[in-house]
Amino acid sequence: MTTADVSKREAWLMAARPQTLPAGASPVIVGAGLAVHEAVFAPVPWLAALVGALLIQVGTNFANDYYDAVKGADTDEREGFTRVTAGGLIPPRRVKLAMAATYGLAVLVGVYLVAVGGVPILVVGLSSIAAGVLYTGGPYPYGYRGLGDLFVFVYFGVVAVTGTFYVQAVASGDVALFPTWVPDGTVPPAAVVASLPAAGVSTAILVVNNVRDRETDAAAGKRTLAVILGYRWGRVEYLLLMGMAYVVPVVFALDPAYGLPALAPLASLPLAASVSKTVVERTDGEALNPALERVGQTLFAHSLLFAAGLAAPAVELSVLAAAVIA
Repeated sequence: MTTADVSKREAWLMAARPQTLPAGASPVIVGAGLAVHEAVFAPVPWLAALVGALLIQVGTNFANDYYDAVKGADTDEREGFTRVTAGGLIPPRRVKLAMAATYGLAVLVGVYLVAVGGVPILVVGLSSIAAGVLYTGGPYPYGYRGLGDLFVFVYFGVVAVTGTFYVQAVASGDVALFPTWVPDGTVPPAAVVASLPAAGVSTAILVVNNVRDRETDAAAGKRTLAVILGYRWGRVEYLLLMGMAYVVPVVFALDPAYGLPALAPLASLPLAASVSKTVVERTDGEALNPALERVGQTLFAHSLLFAAGLAAPAVELSVLAAAVIA
């Protein structure tokens, strides 16, 4: 399909990149699984966190599409998926407006989350939006200076999982609205450790993207970490991130409070191994574009299984308790 054949609706879907939404949802799902285990699951705050995360994901997609085009990083030589701004499918002004509107909706959802979670969520929400814009926008876009991987690891992993758990723990506890600091017990160490697989595989998605675009990014002056490290060490980074995602469930399984159900994410290991072989061997878009989608599928499968594994002991106890009462 040529750009001339793309309808406006299709162009907006291309800009929003709905195929990335599972990556935005995955850490929120993990946060729910841990909340069930800790008996603090709260459906309304969790749903608000999910909607907010997805809006920030789409807003960041719009921002990257717009700013990469106006800064000249998206060229005809780029092997990735079509960008609508650079491809002339949607005027830059409208993409920028869509970015602002999407982030505005995220702020509206965030009003409720801030009422529940207070200052910590206010800081997290505003910094997430700022980080999404400044990734490729502003006078010093940090995504062009090798810091994009750190942004994804922190915001689409650690912050997303711990923040999701936090708002549920606060809502379920004896905490007044709008706390000014993090109440005790609302961000346990387990939440931080549980965030590492989502953080790692989310960042691995970016690594695959940047390995694919290494040559064109370097020519455009976009110094991603893949440009700085080169193909060999970029792949080493990818393998370390993916490996961490499968070590963490083992750590949880060694804790009797979680046990063997925490090993559920290992069922996604064949998919991870298959796509990793492609990433290690290929650099072209023909191979790495499908690999990007498969890494995203790995993240979603891993997160669903991890959430189920974390929640399983609490669910089993609930079923046993119900059986005893009956």
